[in-house]
Amino acid sequence: MVAKGTIVRITGPVVVAKNMAGAQMYEMVRVGELNLVGEIIRLEGDLATIQVYEETSGLRPGERVEGTGKSLSVELGPGLIGQIFDGVQRPLPKIASIAGPFITRGILIPALDREKKWHFKPTVKKGDKIVGGDILGTVQETPLIEHRVLLHPEKHGRVVEVVDEGDYTVTDPILILETDGRREEIHMMHTWPVRKPRPFKRRVSTTVPLTTGQRIIDTFFPLTKGGVAAIPGGFGTGKTVMQHQLAQWADADVVIFVGCGERGNEMAEVLERFPKLKDPRTGLPLMMRTILVANVSNMPIAAREASVYTGITMAEYFRDMGYDVALQADSTSRWAEAMREVSGRLEEMPGEEGYPAYLASRIAMFYERAGRVETLGSKSRVGSISIVGAVSPPGGDFSEPVTQNTLRVVKVFWALDTELAYRRHFPAINWLMSYSLYLDSLDEWYRNKVAKDWGKLRSTAMGILQQDAELQEIVQLVGPDALSDRQRVVLEVAKMIKEDYLMQHAYHPIDTYCSMEKAYHMLKIIIEFYERAMKCVDKGIPFRKIASLPVIESIARMKIQPIEGFENYAKKLMREMEKEFSELLGETT
Repeated sequence: MVAKGTIVRITGPVVVAKNMAGAQMYEMVRVGELNLVGEIIRLEGDLATIQVYEETSGLRPGERVEGTGKSLSVELGPGLIGQIFDGVQRPLPKIASIAGPFITRGILIPALDREKKWHFKPTVKKGDKIVGGDILGTVQETPLIEHRVLLHPEKHGRVVEVVDEGDYTVTDPILILETDGRREEIHMMHTWPVRKPRPFKRRVSTTVPLTTGQRIIDTFFPLTKGGVAAIPGGFGTGKTVMQHQLAQWADADVVIFVGCGERGNEMAEVLERFPKLKDPRTGLPLMMRTILVANVSNMPIAAREASVYTGITMAEYFRDMGYDVALQADSTSRWAEAMREVSGRLEEMPGEEGYPAYLASRIAMFYERAGRVETLGSKSRVGSISIVGAVSPPGGDFSEPVTQNTLRVVKVFWALDTELAYRRHFPAINWLMSYSLYLDSLDEWYRNKVAKDWGKLRSTAMGILQQDAELQEIVQLVGPDALSDRQRVVLEVAKMIKEDYLMQHAYHPIDTYCSMEKAYHMLKIIIEFYERAMKCVDKGIPFRKIASLPVIESIARMKIQPIEGFENYAKKLMREMEKEFSELLGETT
């Protein structure tokens, strides 16, 4: 029996209804004559406080509120990949084709197309005993993604009947399941409440990096598959471009991009760029493995709160298939602001800077849903969700509550620096403020997959950058003439590392992506130059002669050399360097 009540109070996106006895927390309701989508967030006697995910202007006290008997849930099945949803999983292209460019209030369109037929290949047979998480069959959803149709995690039983291979819609029965004498039709689609994490068997260690193709990240501050990272930065520091780069180049099977409260023009750029982008591994359109959740700043603020849960629930579904999923949330600050506004309208006791007292726990609960896990099912698989959350601290102040509460739960911190952005150094990640707590667990992978001396090269490079920061203070006080030749070598090589290695052009056809092998050879050449230059200085050769070597210009051009054949290019550059330093020392090669 669903609850039916009437509105008694309206405060922006928050509506209070009476006569709602029998309703449940987080139950989805339809509000008013327009059937607006809402969710119960507080129950007191027969009064229900409802968070409405649509514009509430025009609502009046006395209008009806009707429960649905189910929680705010997402539909999971074939047809998710390549879609663009709003914060409550309504398909925006479908809405645009029916109602035009603006979302008509109260419009309710299923997330998954009920008419489209998918070619289903069953992997179970009559008589099989199956449990939650088992793969029932496969659908080739796109050329890049094989959709593994899963049994709902909370169901189990014996297969009484199964369809033959063929074309079916998501609502057609594909098998009959018998559980304790009761028979039930199973479809390719099932639903899951967004606020409830999908279950798994156990977490497994994260010892494989999520390579991103961005040198500063892959070298100094790597993220693991199943890891969590934060990108805090002020206005104009490149958070959104970084998110785009990670979505395009990260070594993940499925990418989910959640635009939560960002400006409409930025989300429009995503919607325009992503369908045109090519998957680096296959050359096919990137949208063939991407899902977009768009909830921009002029859309109802309460729906922002739901958008991150919608995104992470879809990510868990593909993780349960055994895929590595990368979820980009841009930005969690806008999500927190939505919580703050709704909390204020609920007249809750405010915490720091007006945010609700439960801000820290909500942020932790969201990031906790990341990880590398062994999935449910008779034949378990290993899948992962990596979360990268952008944070937009007002004025670039990293001490504000959202940034600080995020840093408590993430293990990778990519600090975007306004000064670097003003100098047009992108990615504007500050190498002295940022950190990654995954370096030790990834050390063995780097030694085996990249090079034995990778860790040594990385440590040497970071040491040079730290020395450079100290020397820059001296230069600003007394000028470069006060430095020794060894210190000048440090400054020159630090400049190489910053400008020729760490700077990376997001829109350059070659430099936008750098493989680990290319990054290794580039860093090795720079460190080799550093070591040879120091030996020359120790033998009395003036720094000005070292600084005039032609090889320095060749090193500056390394980043725009194609990945194909780069190893041969690096060997040639090494020989060129060896020859020039030998001549400088008066030696014969």
